[in-house]
Amino acid sequence: MNQKNEKPDPSTAAVRLPPEVRHADELARLAAADKDARPTGWKLSPRAVRRFILGDDALKVTRKFFGDDPLVDRCIVTLMGHQGLMLVGEPGTAKSLLSELLSAAISGDSGLTVQGTAGTTEDHIKYSWNYALLLAEGPSQKALVPSPIYQAMQRGQIVRFEEITRCPPEIQDVLISLMSDKQLMVPELARDEKEGARLFAQRGFNIIATANLRDRGVHEMSSALKRRFNFETVRPIRDHAFEVELVMQQLAREFEGSVQPVNVPRDVVGLLVTTFQELRSGQTQDGTAIKGLDAVMSTAEAVNVAYAAALQAQYFNDGKLTPREIAGQLQGVVLKDNADDVKRVRHYFDTVVRERGKRDGEWKTFHEAARALWQVS
Repeated sequence: MNQKNEKPDPSTAAVRLPPEVRHADELARLAAADKDARPTGWKLSPRAVRRFILGDDALKVTRKFFGDDPLVDRCIVTLMGHQGLMLVGEPGTAKSLLSELLSAAISGDSGLTVQGTAGTTEDHIKYSWNYALLLAEGPSQKALVPSPIYQAMQRGQIVRFEEITRCPPEIQDVLISLMSDKQLMVPELARDEKEGARLFAQRGFNIIATANLRDRGVHEMSSALKRRFNFETVRPIRDHAFEVELVMQQLAREFEGSVQPVNVPRDVVGLLVTTFQELRSGQTQDGTAIKGLDAVMSTAEAVNVAYAAALQAQYFNDGKLTPREIAGQLQGVVLKDNADDVKRVRHYFDTVVRERGKRDGEWKTFHEAARALWQVS
């Protein structure tokens, strides 16, 4: 067949595959070896779900979530009960990733998702209608357009509600009766006994919601809705070596199969992680207090900076990542909407980074690059 006429394989052409597709082989191995009891509606047992997320060397299952292992256990236990799971934390702490992994392992589908915004309506949570069919045939299951939550209740699966506090309170509170009664009323179908007016949630149904702590006060959740959730806080990674390893793994995954290799020295990634941890916490490694940034300095953001810097090294320089590229890409994190952050990071480079540069060549390059780009005195 002429290669020009061949259609690209979606699994290789996609920018990002859902975890149930990306890790399908691991899920299959876990299911085959899973001898433990499974809650009704679950694809895997709780122990197998844990192994999928935290890794299992014997089954060649990779670790996918780096952080608080007991947190994962508590999340799994919550999803076996009647309460929903609320993951809260600073931006970029992998709340969405954890919710995806839990949904993929438990239900085999992480795609049932409601994205919370100021424009989210009750239809996004319950159902809407195909108005052409509605006008032609009247209300029926055929004309009904189910929401992700409707589908999750119908199938007995996990549904994800991202950034729930971005929704107006009256929209959030639509969930209260759904989570309490585990049923959804469809009054438009009440006259048709065949269709039925109520949808009863099947075993396996539950909700994982996420919320950023920085959004606190945007649309505070009602106390009634809070009672329907078990809250778990996903915290930033504090272990330096652990975070360096995570960034290295993410970069290796991004450049897997690249036709043009890029050299990513671990000490350069270590420099990046040190900078992020210190500006995140407001304290240097030796305990000196500094002014932290309002900008998000999460591990996810560090991966983004490292990836962009590596791409610059790959395509514009000699293919080796250096502190010079890191300094350049760091601007995109800091120079956003807070002028004080610019002053703080300049002070950080002019004091902490400059002092380290007297003893270490990499930090010296880092300081010189920042001085040239950001006019650090």
